[in-house]
Amino acid sequence: MTTILIPESFSDSIKRIALHPDFSAMHVSLFTALFLCYQRHQFLSPFPITRKTLMTYACIGSIATYHKCIRELQIAGFIRYQPSNHPKSGSLIYWADNEVNAE
Repeated sequence: MTTILIPESFSDSIKRIALHPDFSAMHVSLFTALFLCYQRHQFLSPFPITRKTLMTYACIGSIATYHKCIRELQIAGFIRYQPSNHPKSGSLIYWADNEVNAE
């Protein structure tokens, strides 16, 4: 069984992030980078990511800022983050909206 996610409108998600009182432009940038990775993996969830790739896409220079933003996006319910502490295998991101099981 394959899990296919039907995401809510990307622009609606960005608006919700932008209006969140505790979020900054870094959160928007990281979410956009996550969406790009999600798109590159044919909108399948979960999809693998690496910190280095996301930090490059999002123009985030600090590892602490990256971890803070990804944790806060998870707490707010935009994503589910499953870290991998293995240097060769990437962490997994589950897109939080509208999960549908397909066969």
